[in-house]
Amino acid sequence: MPLTNKFGFIGGGNMAEALIRGLLAGGVSPTAIMVSEPVPERTEFLRTRYNVRSAADNRELLTTSDVVILAVKPQVWGTVHPYLAESVSRKTLFISIMAGVTTATIEAPFVEKIRVIRVMPNTPALVLEGASAICAGQHALPGDLPLSRKLFELIGKAYVLDEKLLDAVTGLSGSGPAYVLTFIEALSDAGVKQGLPREVALGLAAQTVLGTTRLLLESREHPAVLREKVTSPGGTTIAGLHAMEQRGFRGAVMDAVEAATHRSMELGVKSGSGAVS
Repeated sequence: MPLTNKFGFIGGGNMAEALIRGLLAGGVSPTAIMVSEPVPERTEFLRTRYNVRSAADNRELLTTSDVVILAVKPQVWGTVHPYLAESVSRKTLFISIMAGVTTATIEAPFVEKIRVIRVMPNTPALVLEGASAICAGQHALPGDLPLSRKLFELIGKAYVLDEKLLDAVTGLSGSGPAYVLTFIEALSDAGVKQGLPREVALGLAAQTVLGTTRLLLESREHPAVLREKVTSPGGTTIAGLHAMEQRGFRGAVMDAVEAATHRSMELGVKSGSGAVS
């Protein structure tokens, strides 16, 4: 059953576009979607491509939407919320996809006890294969979390977690596509080094990651169990794994997630003080 809400997007970037695509694929009418985006060319693109409505300003969007997605950069939240204060009410559910910005930070500037859901999605949502984590603010109503989960399941998988874990989600799945793409690029480069044509090497690398991911998700086996099935004693795979271990592959990935998690925390602190970096 399609969602029957009226959706407004403050910010019209890639993730907003992914959610718009998901809503439309889920049966929501384009007339039930409005976008407030400061770049005219981007507004025109979304309006033309998806037939959604464009708002003259955030005030118009707030008065005509019952679910508002905050899809702006976390660094600019401090400059956005003052323009929302006049039109905020308990009738509106705010869903934030701003990395690192806590529900308490979003709630703090408003006298009204606003309803907030915080979500950390990732860019594979653009092809409706996203991974999102969801948590509720202290004033959210009982139905707000299920509605938000249903929305984000239109663009992939969604998990409900305690808010204290969302910075770790940001470091893992939020930033994760960049790690995976770097791995695919390195795998492709390695193939080229061994004599494969670039197009073939990239195709093999990308399909290997895609196929392995589907195998993992559909088999529901632990990665180590599946890895053992392709690691023959004295074979090629164990030689390659040994080389990866010697160069600290696992440690590098863990360090990357930790660094991104800490950066998410820093962004949250800066957004709360209105700082921009």
